[in-house]
Amino acid sequence: MTAPRLRQLVIAAETLEAADQLGELLELGAPFVDPGVKEFGLENRVYALGDQFLEVVVPMADSAPARRFIDRVGEGGYMAIFQTDDLNALRARVDGMGIRRVWNIDLPDISASHLHPADIGGAIVSVDEARPAGSWRWGGPAWRDNTVPGRLVSAAMETPDPDGLAARWALALGLTVDERVLYLEDAAIVFREGPVEKLAAFGLYRPDAEAILSRAEAMGLDVDGREIRFAGVGLSLLE
Repeated sequence: MTAPRLRQLVIAAETLEAADQLGELLELGAPFVDPGVKEFGLENRVYALGDQFLEVVVPMADSAPARRFIDRVGEGGYMAIFQTDDLNALRARVDGMGIRRVWNIDLPDISASHLHPADIGGAIVSVDEARPAGSWRWGGPAWRDNTVPGRLVSAAMETPDPDGLAARWALALGLTVDERVLYLEDAAIVFREGPVEKLAAFGLYRPDAEAILSRAEAMGLDVDGREIRFAGVGLSLLE
C-alpha cells in the first residue's frame, strides 16, 4: 500500500454565500452541487483544484452533525478526505484500533469510510478508494472541465496533545510521524499545539497568490502575511 493522498478538505459554514465567496476569492471554476449530502442534512459546493477538491458544507437541518459542530465551535475545518489504494486493509486496521466507522459505502467507482471524530480526533476523517485512481465521484461528473491550476499542499491540526493526535492519525493511516508531521504522497498533515482540537488551516498553492491576497483585503477578510482567515479556517497561500 502506498502512502495515502490528500484529496479533499471541507469547511462547515453557516451559509451558501460563504461557498460562493470562496469560489470568488480563489477564482475557482463552477462548483459541483452533490445531492447525496442531503443524507447528512447538508447542502454543499465542491470546487476542483488540480485533481484535489475544496468543499463547503452548510447544515440545512438542526439534526445535521455539521449543525452541532458549528454550534459547538463555530465555522471551521470540518473534514479531511484521504485516498488510499487499499481501503480493506485500512478498515481492518481502524477496526482493530477501536475507531468506529460511522458511514461506509461501496460503489463500483469508489468505496469510502468515515471515521468517528471522537475516536480519530480533531475532525471527521474519510478514507476513500477510487476506481480508477484518478477519478473522484465526489467532485461531480464535470470536475475536469471546471478545475483550475493549483493543489492542496497541507492541513494543520491544532490540539492540546499534538504528539498523541499525530500518533493516532499515523496509526490509522498507516504512516510514521516525523516531528509532528505526517507526510502523505502529495501533501503533509501538521500537528501543532492549540487550546481546542480542530482542523485549523489549509495550505494551498495557486499561481496567482498575490492577486488572491489583494482580493481578500478588498473583500474585507482578515489577512496576516500570506494567510487569509476564511470561515474559521486559515487559508495559507504557499509559494
